[in-house]
Amino acid sequence: MTAEAGPALLTADFDYPLPEDLIASHPAGRRDESRLLVLDRSTGDIRDRHFPDLLEYLAEGDSLVVNDTRVFPARLRGRKPTGARVEVLLLRPLSEDPEARLWQALVKPGGKLKPGREVEVGDGLRVVVEDSFEDGSRRVRLEGTGDPWQLVERYGEMPLPPYIRRPGEASDRQRYQTVYARERGSVAAPTAGLHFTPALLEQVEALGVSLVRVTLHVGVGTFRPVDAERVDEHKMHAERYSLSEAAARLLNRTRSGGRRVWAVGTTSARTLETVAGSDGSFAAGEGWTDLFIRPPYRFRAVDGMLTNFHLPRSSLLMLVSALAGRERVLQAYRHAVDRRYRFYSYGDAMLVT
Repeated sequence: MTAEAGPALLTADFDYPLPEDLIASHPAGRRDESRLLVLDRSTGDIRDRHFPDLLEYLAEGDSLVVNDTRVFPARLRGRKPTGARVEVLLLRPLSEDPEARLWQALVKPGGKLKPGREVEVGDGLRVVVEDSFEDGSRRVRLEGTGDPWQLVERYGEMPLPPYIRRPGEASDRQRYQTVYARERGSVAAPTAGLHFTPALLEQVEALGVSLVRVTLHVGVGTFRPVDAERVDEHKMHAERYSLSEAAARLLNRTRSGGRRVWAVGTTSARTLETVAGSDGSFAAGEGWTDLFIRPPYRFRAVDGMLTNFHLPRSSLLMLVSALAGRERVLQAYRHAVDRRYRFYSYGDAMLVT
């Protein structure tokens, strides 16, 4: 899928300066201690709040849509027979086989890991490179004693984004995961949801707001900058999604009641826009989406969105700009820099109303 036709935009139109010290390398002490920038997309008004203030913007009958994907410890570190260090980032299984032995993966150093090479990860787990894909990724086979998923859980590290320039820590297994994560399959967290606590979610539901779960397994391409000069030349990566019958019923009830659908994160927003009909109604479904949302896309399903601050020139920043307007979003980002908000996955949040 693609966005609706419109004037060509340059990728450089979505650039902004960011001091490196504003990139959060660790999460806040507590999930809900993050700051919250509120942007009114109809007026451009900007307010500085704190994350629990989100409750003031929700109303009875609304739906808050969360992505319940679960990040798995996809980064494997090992050695070649020569002793040289190697890193393998598992992206996705290549079949529905529950044993998940064949995977698409990124390897580093790529030039040294050609088909036939082996990587010893740990006792009972070896990675064998079988083939290369056109995009530079590899088809690899996990060999070992026991269930491959259990071996990955045992030896893998949480796949922190490259802009978090520190080694992974034990605490990342819990903090780089939403409290409502349950469907294993992502190599990156749906980071807008990292701010919620169980207590805050209870308060959301106490308001009469429906907590709706969708699933979109986040791929590594989500956080990559757009390299094409023109936005419309960018090829969007595909990600697997699902929306249940129960979720569709809740969303349609919200629509019929004239209430608002709030997406928690760009992944929830992409899922909703993928499944929504032209009239904004919802039907259950699953599959792969390569929907690239950028201006002047017209939203059918999403009325408001909670999101983190995104990388310059990224498809995520373009999605938020499609909802709130590029100039207003960039103005909000300049405000966030001036007020020293914390950026990216472990950073602060922004609410588009």
